[in-house]
Amino acid sequence: MGIQNFPAALQPVIQQGYLEREFQHALQSRLGYRAVADREEFAVGIGETLTKTRAGLKPSVTTPLVPASNTNLDNGLVAQSFGVEQYTITLNHYAATTDLNMVTSRVGIASQFLLNAAINGEQAARSLDELARNALFAAYFGGNTRVRATLDDAGPAVAVDDVRGLQFVFVNGVPTPVGGASSLTVTVGGNPYTLVGVAVDNVNVSTAPGGVSGVLTFGSPVSVADATAGNTVTAATASAVMRPNGRGNTAQLQTGDELTMAVLLNAVAVLRQNAVPEIDGVYNCYLDPVSARQLFADNDFRQLFQGATSANQVFRKGMINDFLGLRFIPTTEAYVQAHPALGGTVVRRPIICGKGALIEGDFAGMAEADVAPSDSIISMVDGVAMVTREPIDRLQQIIAQSWYWIGGFCAPSDITTNPATVPTATNATFKRAVMVEHIG
Repeated sequence: MGIQNFPAALQPVIQQGYLEREFQHALQSRLGYRAVADREEFAVGIGETLTKTRAGLKPSVTTPLVPASNTNLDNGLVAQSFGVEQYTITLNHYAATTDLNMVTSRVGIASQFLLNAAINGEQAARSLDELARNALFAAYFGGNTRVRATLDDAGPAVAVDDVRGLQFVFVNGVPTPVGGASSLTVTVGGNPYTLVGVAVDNVNVSTAPGGVSGVLTFGSPVSVADATAGNTVTAATASAVMRPNGRGNTAQLQTGDELTMAVLLNAVAVLRQNAVPEIDGVYNCYLDPVSARQLFADNDFRQLFQGATSANQVFRKGMINDFLGLRFIPTTEAYVQAHPALGGTVVRRPIICGKGALIEGDFAGMAEADVAPSDSIISMVDGVAMVTREPIDRLQQIIAQSWYWIGGFCAPSDITTNPATVPTATNATFKRAVMVEHIG
């Protein structure tokens, strides 16, 4: 559609680029989670789901060749291969629109037009940031849950609050449903059991954000002492979750279990154990304002800067600063959840991320000629398409202002980084972020 089809009052606004600048301003990252994602272009014509393969490392060689076996064509060597793993990004289409009636808005047409663009931009930015947050936390909740109902007698089936991270194991680098030969070691209460099946509840009663309640089936009976409501259930491949005072799960958090510098430093230590690369020299810590306030009240934190408040940037410039290996980024989009057992208290969840914790896949065809003809008013801003449609109603009075984005987010796994290749590494499936839970 040509710009000549728009009302004369709007043509100068569009031609001078005011509308696009409003959209650009609103799309600046205000929230943060999307900023941690590595962006990759999702090529045209390859379907809606893209599976990527990551190559691992081979174990170190610390044993010398035995001279007596250094013979024949193989010199006594056995061929080795490196491990691989796969992760998947799925495309989805997200969009929203606003109508502008030229007649009812004629008094302030230009400002209303720009205001709609700004509000659309804020909506797009917040929507993508929440999609990034949801994908990030879904992976790093994985394998950490608790028993939901006490067994009457020892038995193999245990109801749990959240089955994420327990439904799949990696077999030759490919995510495979738990069952049969693809079992998983899971600690229930204080003892390990072999998980052989997972069933999702028909009615989801999970208390975790985005959680999925279900029943775990083990290869041997679980004792009543282990399968008591509230006991911790942890997979051998569970993501790292830090809690004050060594609490085993969310429901075990108590009043006074607030965020401290020690908990954050423990999270940094786990990331460094797993050789997670930093983001411009430090790890990003996303936290809400209450978590930030608790940190400033922590004695260890205050003592670290005692006598140096005139020089340190933390107190002078707020929380977006680099120190102790962390860059603190306040956000109002952090998960805040009512405590599952203590009335009147909430659970807050800062998350510390390293490079590659999240991947954003942007569909390459969003602005192609067959989607966005040359005379259409479509602008790509920070990977989001802004669309302004001319009046095509019978009275030629209603303009549509819309945005859309085609893409997806996923948290890649790191199973090939393990103690055989990096001696300090853990066995967690997802290693590039550490979630913290505390009372706030």
